[in-house]
Amino acid sequence: MGNGRDHGGGLDAAIARWGGERAGWLDLSTGINPVAYTIPPLTQDDWTALPDAAAFALLERAARRFWNVPEGVGVLAAAGASALIARLPALRPATTVAIAAPTYNEHAAAFDASGWRIANGTAGEGAAQVAVHPNNPDGRIWRAEEITASFAVIDESFCDVTPEDSLIALAADEGRVVLKSFGKFWGLAGLRLGFAIGREETLAPLREMLGPWQVSGPALRIGAMALEDTAWAEATRARLSEDAARLDALLAEKGAQVVGGTDLFRLYDVGDAARWQARLAEGHVWSRIFPYSERWLRLGLPHLDGWDQLEAAL
Repeated sequence: MGNGRDHGGGLDAAIARWGGERAGWLDLSTGINPVAYTIPPLTQDDWTALPDAAAFALLERAARRFWNVPEGVGVLAAAGASALIARLPALRPATTVAIAAPTYNEHAAAFDASGWRIANGTAGEGAAQVAVHPNNPDGRIWRAEEITASFAVIDESFCDVTPEDSLIALAADEGRVVLKSFGKFWGLAGLRLGFAIGREETLAPLREMLGPWQVSGPALRIGAMALEDTAWAEATRARLSEDAARLDALLAEKGAQVVGGTDLFRLYDVGDAARWQARLAEGHVWSRIFPYSERWLRLGLPHLDGWDQLEAAL
């Protein structure tokens, strides 16, 4: 990521230590769908013209339909959810923000950089709240009544596998922003596309901060087509659910206990996480461990042809 914060990825460092070529490694350190949406044909204009208002409107309409965005609520597209996370703390004067740990660490980093005090706990402690829903890495599902702060960020980056759990209805409330990531479920993290959904008066300062043409022409076209392809989404949810169950069964055979997760990543208690990570790395499988837990190992789902390599490494 170019900063010192703890993330999945880092495959280059693993290759430097355990050898092999990048193509020979199975990278399960992120929660990205391994079977990405097929990129549709792009036009010359997608690359050469400044993105126009019609292309933004098309993407926004597709997003509204796909996520059942409440009437009158704004949709703001950006170059990835991270671009929005970095700017959200500036929407309110810095006081205290409640962020229940452990969770995705970019939120705390962004609020900290903007001068906020981070509280680990309930929103009663602070004027703001972040809820990663479902949570990364344990898959915790939040209830609407747990979102209590006057300014709340609900990060639904991993919610597309369980759309029935979405708290999108809260986007109609003042001071609520629901975040959506395109890279995870559609498997196109390199496209850099994300969305902030909330009341227009809440999003207006964000729009100003991002400036015009904040999403590339190719991302606008691919995003709109993917969001309209509901048949692909339904088939993908079914496949991910089966694969997550298969991964759980495989790890349970080896003595791991399921802690939680989503259908895009699974979290296990393996006793000695560093030892497990090293053992998998010897078989050129890269996993995720955490600085705050010696026991937790997180695995994304293998690509269709990656299961044999994972079983061999285990």
